[in-house]
Amino acid sequence: MQDWLTVHEGSAPLVIGLPHTGTDIPAAIEARMTSPWLARKDADWWVDRLYDFAIDMGATLVRTGVSRSVIDVNRDPSGVSLYPGMTTTGLCPTETFDGEPLYRAGQEPDAAEIAERRATWFDPYHAALQSQLDRLRSYGPVVLYDAHSIRSVVPRLFEGELPQFNIGDNDGVTCAGDLTQAVEAACAVSGASLVVNGRFKGGWTTRHYGRPETGVHAIQMELADRGYILDPSGPVSPDNWPSAYEPERAEPMRRHLHRVLTACIDFAESQR
Repeated sequence: MQDWLTVHEGSAPLVIGLPHTGTDIPAAIEARMTSPWLARKDADWWVDRLYDFAIDMGATLVRTGVSRSVIDVNRDPSGVSLYPGMTTTGLCPTETFDGEPLYRAGQEPDAAEIAERRATWFDPYHAALQSQLDRLRSYGPVVLYDAHSIRSVVPRLFEGELPQFNIGDNDGVTCAGDLTQAVEAACAVSGASLVVNGRFKGGWTTRHYGRPETGVHAIQMELADRGYILDPSGPVSPDNWPSAYEPERAEPMRRHLHRVLTACIDFAESQR
């Protein structure tokens, strides 16, 4: 196993993908970037730590340590936009969510380099996900839960403040409706805002693997990160971002997410 790719195998019918928690950037690539801070700005900060309790639930976790600024393993490898007509970032992003350039002029990756990055990081990450799904699918239906977070306010990507829980199943395509309803109900207990198939309907991972007719039910959770860390209300800078992980602040969210993951496992087991 590559040192940047972490796989924890569990026995429960639940695989959790962690595609955006990495902050590793090869030195040769970082040297071409405008700022080390900008290059890591849009990470899903601390999400791997937020969900570490899932190991004790028997979940399988697949995580890449490589920054999404190097390659985004949750984008269509063909380069096709997941949200046509809306602002988004690509397979090898050249700008931040706020539109700031990631590379110095003329230093952006070309097609050959993008293909090399895909072979080096994208393909092994998805091979690991597929392997774990296949392993668990041999016993019956399995849930793939793609775990994400984002700042609550990113005007270039969406208007206003994002709901706390953003559940995506690509408009009911990637999993059974009963799973989506169970996850929604588990989130609703928190009393926090939630939406199903709002701004975030599920990235490439959810859409690629979600085949409920074959027993693989994929769902994405995009958290507004105010639910577990201090989320600046205005523009972020190296002085205030990323916020530190505070266990006491995060604990209520961990309890909510434990309920969500329990709903996922219960659903899969009910199908066996």
